[in-house]
Amino acid sequence: MDKKLLDILACPVCKGELSYNKENNELICEKDRLAFPVRDDIPVMLESEARALEAK
Repeated sequence: MDKKLLDILACPVCKGELSYNKENNELICEKDRLAFPVRDDIPVMLESEARALEAK
């Protein structure tokens, strides 16, 4: 994931910061506990496509 792209992307739900999970190729929003997929190097920033993460 390009660092510059990651710096400008925000969670579409809360507008919060995202982190990149290389292992699962996903962008993670810790606040909303959502994982947004990255397909063919393109982040899919749709809430309907996000995977809910387990609570910590």
